Amino acid sequence: MISLSETQEKRHDKLVAASDATSASTAFAEEVGRLVRRGRARRGITRRQLATDSGISERYLAQIEGGYGNPSLTVLKAVADALESPITELLPLDGRHERLNRMLDLINRLAPSDWPAVEEMIEHRIVQSAKSERARRIALVGLRGAGKSTLGKRLAEQLGYPFVELNRVVEQEYGANISMLIEMSGVSTFRRYERASLEKVIASHDKVVIATAGGIVSSPETYALLLRRAHTVWVKAQPQEHMSRVMAQGDMRPMSENREAMSDLVAILEARSQDYAQAEAQIDTSGLTVEQSAARLFKLVQEWV
Repeated sequence: MISLSETQEKRHDKLVAASDATSASTAFAEEVGRLVRRGRARRGITRRQLATDSGISERYLAQIEGGYGNPSLTVLKAVADALESPITELLPLDGRHERLNRMLDLINRLAPSDWPAVEEMIEHRIVQSAKSERARRIALVGLRGAGKSTLGKRLAEQLGYPFVELNRVVEQEYGANISMLIEMSGVSTFRRYERASLEKVIASHDKVVIATAGGIVSSPETYALLLRRAHTVWVKAQPQEHMSRVMAQGDMRPMSENREAMSDLVAILEARSQDYAQAEAQIDTSGLTVEQSAARLFKLVQEWV
């Protein structure tokens, strides 16, 4: 149970997080303005010329370049087109994205006939690296209600591996349950704890079965870490089964005050399917008993362990 002082501390953390987010937004806008000014300077054109070429008012361009405008992507694309540059050159990017852009630039200089060889080389490097980095870690991903926790526990028992439910690690690190964490400190804080908890589990276990939260794919860097450092299996089911399983566990929240619960669930599944599909393997538990699903999963992971 969280004490009053702890609750006040969490609220303070939430206010600090909101302030940090505002500061980050201001810094982002200022950097966009700097990049627009730099792009205009490289072209050697005046702000008035840029306004004419882009169809954006000169006054609004001044606000953007001053760092206090809030341009939409449509506006930034119009400016980028007028500057004859990709829109990414007007967006602040960290070192990782700059390196990716550099690689893309190099690939674009090659003849298209050379691309298959580059693709093959990258795939080979990833496969070789994955063999050592993933060790004997197995992670289950997918929407809530697919059976990740149930199957994860059974698989861990069969293999003699420890079983880790990532959300429980997050709760231990934060000192409160997930709902309280998100309510008090926001989703961004939860994602930071999720990433840190995953790093901790990876560092502590060469052999482990991990059940992840359905939304882990919402954080590209965290999900990329999982894919890189663990063998991943997408545990999937039909939307109706996802819903019925969650409700069978006594959780009626999916249906409370939400008559469109099923359509929402379908939309989430469709939006995340491409991300889940990046897993090394898939297992569909629709229409299967727990024993049947567990047997299929155990057979699936044999070559990894």
